[in-house]
Amino acid sequence: MGIGDDAAVWRPSRSNLSVITTDALVEDVHFTLAAMPPEDVGWRALAANLSDVAAMGARPVLATIALGVNARSDAGWIRALYEGMARLARRSGCALAGGDITRSAAISIAITMVGEVRPSNLKRRSGARPGDIVAVTRPLGASRAGLRLVSSRPELAGDLRFDSAVRAFRTPEPELGPGRWLGASRNVHALMDSSDGLSTDLSRLCAASGVAALLDHIPLDPTARPVAELLGDDPAAYALDGGEDFALIAVVAARAFDYLASRFAGRFRRPLIRVGTITAGAGLRDVGGAPIAAAGWDHLAD
Repeated sequence: MGIGDDAAVWRPSRSNLSVITTDALVEDVHFTLAAMPPEDVGWRALAANLSDVAAMGARPVLATIALGVNARSDAGWIRALYEGMARLARRSGCALAGGDITRSAAISIAITMVGEVRPSNLKRRSGARPGDIVAVTRPLGASRAGLRLVSSRPELAGDLRFDSAVRAFRTPEPELGPGRWLGASRNVHALMDSSDGLSTDLSRLCAASGVAALLDHIPLDPTARPVAELLGDDPAAYALDGGEDFALIAVVAARAFDYLASRFAGRFRRPLIRVGTITAGAGLRDVGGAPIAAAGWDHLAD
């Protein structure tokens, strides 16, 4: 039973595990009213949770939304916000089962999502082993490019040259299909989404697994370079530290990587991109041996 009573009621499958995640978007931290229409705010809020479910090899089932509103978010704005969420929920097979609404100084959208996964397909951050290959499911940096553009040069947000970057920021696509596909492979030892930047999220994966990683390739999304050059930024930093691309970081057994990558390309019509290898030790390093700092987003950092 969905919206209408004091709580939603859900009958879980006997053969699956439940995965539960919560993610929040807060005005002036994750979005601004000037930079994003409400439909895109809703889409992006749900996408962040869907990406976490994808990173566990699971499928989404239902979500509840706790919404904080104020005078800047009238009934029309709220309706449009939910339309954006509902559009992505329909595409993802996820029910919006209810939630709560309260008055708040800043607009906030906190979503709790439940997914399902077979026990054999559940993937965690802690399974990486020395010798494994590290890969990502798509190039990185487009979302950071879109954020920088709408923040620094909003008059160019409607320019067709930068449309892909703006869409990557406002309406990111969670990797649900690739997540479930990779989760079904025994050769995938660990899986995580890149929501805070490759440098930060891969560091977290390595810490959970008790290993280190050597990065030898940083795949930059082609839409990111022209934005970085326009704004005088380092394009590589967009890919390494940008975050919110919601690509998946997959750690794959070395002996199986070529075969798995070939099957991935055949299934999804794009490559599984090798970025490095897992080694003994701790932290990230480049091919020259220099340490790579975890310089992505951290809510607790100064």
